[in-house]
Amino acid sequence: MSHMIQKLLNCNLEELSGQARAVREQAFGKAVFLRGLVEISSYCRNNCYYCGLRRSNSKAGRYRLSQEEILACCEQGYAAGLRTFVLQSGEDSHLNDERMIPIVQEIRKRWPDCAITLSLGERSRESYQALFEAGAERYLLRHETANAAHYAKLHPLELDLQNRMRCLHNLREAGYQVGVGFLVGSPGQTQEHLQEELAFLQKFKPEMVGIGPFLPHKDTPFANEPPGSLELTLRLLAITRILLPGANIPSTTALGTLHSAGREWGLRAGANVLMPNLTPAAVREHYRLYDGKVVEGLQSLRESVARAGYEIIVGRGDPHG
Repeated sequence: MSHMIQKLLNCNLEELSGQARAVREQAFGKAVFLRGLVEISSYCRNNCYYCGLRRSNSKAGRYRLSQEEILACCEQGYAAGLRTFVLQSGEDSHLNDERMIPIVQEIRKRWPDCAITLSLGERSRESYQALFEAGAERYLLRHETANAAHYAKLHPLELDLQNRMRCLHNLREAGYQVGVGFLVGSPGQTQEHLQEELAFLQKFKPEMVGIGPFLPHKDTPFANEPPGSLELTLRLLAITRILLPGANIPSTTALGTLHSAGREWGLRAGANVLMPNLTPAAVREHYRLYDGKVVEGLQSLRESVARAGYEIIVGRGDPHG
């Protein structure tokens, strides 16, 4: 691990946040970018121990949005000034290339000035390439932990870190801006794991990084585990900003779930992205990765951004440098 990471881990949160703000303002000024999140399916073939969408959770509400419903969400988002759409789902085998490619193509055709981000999990190299050629430019694939033994504690045997990392490299080779992400305070996580996490970010240099606290879901094997620490999450967010000055880093919904001011604090610790939810209200409650998920409207987000001393900018918000 680099001397720089060790030094940053030893700083206090106030000092780190001040450094991170200076770095993010040099790259992005006072700009905060919005991403319109559309949760297109709550079906998932995987059985990750921490996630409420896991296939063994028989209590989870399941739905899939039609192409028309997805386009209506984008229409609403575009009218509200959003210029990036994030299509996210569980790992739903129904969402094959034959179904996804026409959706991506139609969004690209209707809103050519927008960025299209996908977050559909592990797919083949060929699938990533086909979706990229259809018009998707960004892909979010959270890795959750960069330590293989810890990954095995969070996932069943059929999932492994090596394949997740292979997918991340395939995405980069296909031409995407690549987003990764990890949980802070997930069961079994150690200080050494966090050091590995930061070393991985420094080496891979993703264009986007989602950092959120672990939050338990009552219908998972980790139901009785304690949530991750808000302070530690903010520290790691700030360190990530210092390591990756031009990356897009969201202040996550999970931060706002831990504390009502959590998303503002995330912005003050170096984040530059917020992701308002465009998923139809009728199904939104079924996309529950963890319990107590906060839902904020656009106006509420605008007020949070202003309180943090920043301003929302209409635009695609590509990574800097």
